Amino acid sequence: MTEEEARVLGRRAVACKGFRPMRGMRDFDGRTWTGDLLWRWTDGVDLPDLRDPATLGCLLALVREAHGPLACSYTRGDIPQEWRVRTVIHENYDGHHGEDHGYSGGSEADAFVDALENAPG
Repeated sequence: MTEEEARVLGRRAVACKGFRPMRGMRDFDGRTWTGDLLWRWTDGVDLPDLRDPATLGCLLALVREAHGPLACSYTRGDIPQEWRVRTVIHENYDGHHGEDHGYSGGSEADAFVDALENAPG
């Protein structure tokens, strides 16, 4: 993912109702949010860099808050350039059963942002 693609994705992420800065997220200047910095993500400045592994993990945590604790990402071996997010819709005696709701993207970060944009409620 190029830096410009990552910035576009960061703008989409901060526009989501379920987005909030989380401790450990990094911006494009390499600063890590510690909870006491007042980043201006709402106006497109100091965007989260979703290429950073810790920031991506924080985004997964936000997706799980929006869709349930067992939400996960995956990619199929035959289509490695397509990431999807699966959410659990019910549980029975066999265990958890997920349903692919179509949250997807060309990267894991893109699929997480799609899931956050389309979160219920």
